[in-house]
Amino acid sequence: MAGCTPAEDDTGPAPAPHVAVQTLAPTALTVSEDLPGRVAAWRSAEIRSQVGGIVQRRLFEQGAEVAAGRPLFQIDPRPFQAELEMAAASLQRAEAALARAQRQEQRLAPLVAAEAVSRQAYDDALSARDQAAAEVALERATLARRRLDLQFATVTAPIAGRVDQALVSEGALVSASDTAPMARVLQIDRVYVDLRLPGASATAEWPAEAEVQILDAGGAPTGLTGRVLMTGTAVDVGTGERLLRVAVPNPQRRLLPGQYVQARVPRARYEAALTLPQQAVFRVGGQARVWVVDTQQQAHAVPVELGELVQRRYRVAAGLQAGQQVVVEGGERLGDGLVVAARPWAEPATARAARR
Repeated sequence: MAGCTPAEDDTGPAPAPHVAVQTLAPTALTVSEDLPGRVAAWRSAEIRSQVGGIVQRRLFEQGAEVAAGRPLFQIDPRPFQAELEMAAASLQRAEAALARAQRQEQRLAPLVAAEAVSRQAYDDALSARDQAAAEVALERATLARRRLDLQFATVTAPIAGRVDQALVSEGALVSASDTAPMARVLQIDRVYVDLRLPGASATAEWPAEAEVQILDAGGAPTGLTGRVLMTGTAVDVGTGERLLRVAVPNPQRRLLPGQYVQARVPRARYEAALTLPQQAVFRVGGQARVWVVDTQQQAHAVPVELGELVQRRYRVAAGLQAGQQVVVEGGERLGDGLVVAARPWAEPATARAARR
């Protein structure tokens, strides 16, 4: 009778699970935040008349670049020319009266010393001379004012920049008391970008003179950069926001006042930061953990302390060291101490391009 022997177990050990790992290496990392903002002109000047009269000519092309002091409008100068000539004549008359009073005082001086005339007559001559000198000073000031009025008849640009549309036309009557300007000049070869820091960011510290990247309304880079100029000294009680002003060179006039933009503002800079992909992190009881493969190809769950999330990568604040291999893909099949078959993780090309 043949003996009964148990059949041999052909089931071998389970194959090691395949995982994709990344070796941690220190790299420079800039932590930034995208903030909305509005463009404001570097300088803005409203063109107003300092004298009243009829506008004879507009002396600029609307939308053109103008230099400081460039004539923009010509007001009818004839009334001011006439007043200037009247002031000049009044000055001549006052100077003649002063010369007569001085001669009179000079004639009476030796006579009063010889007691040939009364002291009262000499005092009257001195008073007349001083009054004539005061009249000359007054007429000189009046002449200077009339000369200024004639100059103000030519309305000039107070700053260099781009002149906007004309708000008055030839034949319009203007005066120094008008509330509406005649035109506006904006300096936009440099501009301000005024950002609003929301919520908790309103009271955060921002690096002084940090370089800021300007983005368009859709978040695409414009190629323009600026520097943090100042932060507001108070938080808006209505919105809870704080002003962050950035100075931006704008030589091609690509940014215009009032335009909505975004700005990428650096928050911190780490010269040797360890980062890992967001999908490598899992949580147990609220504690962040990652799978680490040791030199024996065994996986171990390691608690980590995470910092900022930048472009889907966490900065490692504590818990890991450079050179360790972290599982990025395949971690859902692992157990502590399990032997794995590791291969390098290939970062998607789009993610690599975004981090450059």
